[in-house]
Amino acid sequence: MSIRSNRKEEHLTLAQMFFDSQKQNSFDQMHLLRPALPESTVDLKSIQTQMFGKKVSVPFFINAMTGGSKKSFKVNQSLGKIANKTQIALALGSASILVKEHSQLDSFLIAREENPDGIIIANINAKTSADDAQAIIDELNADALQVHLNSVQEIAMPEGQRDFHSLDQLRKIRQKVTIPIIIKEVGFGLDQATIHLLKKEGFDYFDVAGSGGTNFAQIENARNASDVSYLETLGLSTVVSAMMAKKEKVNFIVSGGVRNPLDILKGLVLGGKYVGISNFFLQALMQNDEEYLLNMIQNWQKELANLIAIFGKNNLKDLTSIKQYYDLPLKSIIEQLL
Repeated sequence: MSIRSNRKEEHLTLAQMFFDSQKQNSFDQMHLLRPALPESTVDLKSIQTQMFGKKVSVPFFINAMTGGSKKSFKVNQSLGKIANKTQIALALGSASILVKEHSQLDSFLIAREENPDGIIIANINAKTSADDAQAIIDELNADALQVHLNSVQEIAMPEGQRDFHSLDQLRKIRQKVTIPIIIKEVGFGLDQATIHLLKKEGFDYFDVAGSGGTNFAQIENARNASDVSYLETLGLSTVVSAMMAKKEKVNFIVSGGVRNPLDILKGLVLGGKYVGISNFFLQALMQNDEEYLLNMIQNWQKELANLIAIFGKNNLKDLTSIKQYYDLPLKSIIEQLL
């Protein structure tokens, strides 16, 4: 097994080791005001939407996880089947490994084979060349492309990048690629200045991927001979990062620490066009089985429709009008940064 492929396997193992389904995050400090008299009806059609030109059953999806190893082949095979059965989008893990190890293509392509007509989102790092990015898109028949920014993870990674100049390469990708491009963090949150800069460069989709879920500094620290655990606190919370994206008036995805349908609703109330879930779904699959995760997602679909009804809404576009309030620690951060 190559160094890159072995790292993919280690990430899966460590993500499971550090997973905490009860982990507190900024969603717990955000509260929604519910009308006692909602005057509404539960309707699964109310949560259907369009995503990158295709119809999806809900505004949440399986966000980027893995690919590039034997273990990840099985994971992506199961995720592809589930995405197909539930009619939700699936984002794959970083496919940049294919540039040097094209033999790992099957571990990504299996998701498209299991979900031939659904939404597949490819994922690359910001150092990937524009030509390689397009080749990956073509091979996976991807509907959109995530380009992840992960400087904290890289600096924590023993073999990680130490050159963080990416803007010129992002421009080249933007010029080459014609499908939607999503600029994505990996659990440390997108800041407003970065969103503003890339918005001016022509990028119009962002995945805030704030802190509160998987902490890649923690994962890489477990692989590092030196103790870099201090990096684990550098994240910008999902709620605050989402507010920054909303202030910039861009299309954005809320992800980072989403654990249940109420978190999904909060992400939509914040203005997220979609909500992404990664490790929570991954662990449901790995600690149980494919049927367990399928049932979970199907239940979440129903529960999200239930929640929208009890908050007195009948469609997704009205969710941002739900009043929200915050615990004082989060309120203080919001007041300082926004």
